[in-house]
Amino acid sequence: MGLYVEAHIRTPIGLLWERTRDPGAHARWDLRFTEIRPLPRLPSEPERFTYRTRLIGPLEVSGTGVSAGERDRPDGTRTSALRFASDHPLSPIAEGRGYWRYIPDGDGVRFLTGYDYRPRRGRPARAADRLLVRPLMGWATAWSFDRLRLWCERDLTPESALRRAAAEAVLRSASALAALLVAPLPAAVAVCAAAALLPPLPSTPAARRCLRRPPDGRTAAPPALLGRLGRPKRPRQPEQPRRPERSDTT
Repeated sequence: MGLYVEAHIRTPIGLLWERTRDPGAHARWDLRFTEIRPLPRLPSEPERFTYRTRLIGPLEVSGTGVSAGERDRPDGTRTSALRFASDHPLSPIAEGRGYWRYIPDGDGVRFLTGYDYRPRRGRPARAADRLLVRPLMGWATAWSFDRLRLWCERDLTPESALRRAAAEAVLRSASALAALLVAPLPAAVAVCAAAALLPPLPSTPAARRCLRRPPDGRTAAPPALLGRLGRPKRPRQPEQPRRPERSDTT
């Protein structure tokens, strides 16, 4: 899998499972999604859903996905697998797949993901993915994992965590700008460096707190559950009622 993120979360595995597997809770902490809506399905079928992600202002992309989970594995771990696709013209991602692993570890859970995707066709799309989209996706995943950690460990809601992150970013930017305007150059440089390099507050989500590579340097093979998931299908559109035919007779 191309992207890897891992966080150690001090929480019961059941609570972590609930806040990651429930579509409404998932959309609250995951920066990559604005809304996730489950679709009707039979009990024997995998879970299917639609998602949308707001980009800038009114611009947003949408897509579909299919997922399944294993919560009673013999080794005490849990696994969730996902496939997703989008034919939205603004989406930089055509389709992808990935997994979550929940590994009990001492007083918490090692929560990790591995996933990869196929960008849109064409050289410009591939270049944009390599230079911008893929680094941004990795950062957003790690930042979201830390926001989830704060929710589980400190009961800090995802909405409050986002407001704190925004306030801290504004404060750092304002401090750097003020220093550049009024302070001598050496002092201004020192303030700007501190604003950029000082670690975030403990209650502010930060991507740097998550691992971006496996601890042992080797990424585990994707779970077999992922191979059993089919490609997501677009939801069926409801049939439009037919208009009654006009009669030529009176």
